[in-house]
Amino acid sequence: MNAFKKKRRWHCLSGQEPTEMDKTIMYWENKGKEVPTRELIKTPEQIEGIRRAGVVNTGVLDAVAAVIHEGMNTLEIDQICRKYCEEHNAIPACLNYGGDEETPPFPMSVCTSINEVVCHGVPKEEDVLEEGDIINVDFTTILDGYYADASRMFIIGKTTPEKEQLVRVAKECLEIGMEAAKPYGFVGDIGHAIEKHCKKYGYGIVRDLAGHGVGNAFHEEPDVNHYGHRGTGMLLVPGMVFTIEPMINMGTWKVFIDADDPYGWEVITEDEKPSAQWEHTLLMTEHGVEVLTY
Repeated sequence: MNAFKKKRRWHCLSGQEPTEMDKTIMYWENKGKEVPTRELIKTPEQIEGIRRAGVVNTGVLDAVAAVIHEGMNTLEIDQICRKYCEEHNAIPACLNYGGDEETPPFPMSVCTSINEVVCHGVPKEEDVLEEGDIINVDFTTILDGYYADASRMFIIGKTTPEKEQLVRVAKECLEIGMEAAKPYGFVGDIGHAIEKHCKKYGYGIVRDLAGHGVGNAFHEEPDVNHYGHRGTGMLLVPGMVFTIEPMINMGTWKVFIDADDPYGWEVITEDEKPSAQWEHTLLMTEHGVEVLTY
């Protein structure tokens, strides 16, 4: 017996004949591909729970969209999100999330990332929106223990054609990634399609952060990279729920966290050029992805 034989990730239900899904997954696992565990395939009940969380999450972002304007500070955005959650018996997943010996937990309910801030921007009274700013508002809702995660870009007043194009292309990258996500395809198919589109514009795709499985927890398997090669990464199986959230930089793909940042969360483009991102929570079905955060 080979002592180095990899432990199998996919197991058929005991006492039952293998289904077509079982056979397909085992075929790819036998070929050395990464496959999900059964826990990553959501039950109909779990899918409905995530779908309900998605409805609230969309409501939060709609509430922000209705009032976001020049002169508003990002702490006001946080207050809108918290209020909406309270009114709908939901919990903001970001609030007090994470943290370690070096970094405190995330202190607010929403990420507000302006211009060169790629993601994890902390809402603050002193961050006042100005004409021409682009801002990503990223929110994750917990409802009855289920998670849904999405983000949108907002352009404040009139901005430059360069920033407008960046925001548009970032949205196209999300849509192209969704189109590339097919049942029994691979996570790498998503990244490959996004990277191909992004390169037409000479933009950088952030490599240090990725989309992720979501639903029963904030972050689950798989990591969904927004660059890469077709046929690599985890097999996409109906019932999996994950985000696609490409972070597209006008310049370099490289990013950093400022050593002087008191929060230790805000990710900034290395060249301090603007960045844009759109995100959805998606359910893989037999026919492609269904958006759970419209």
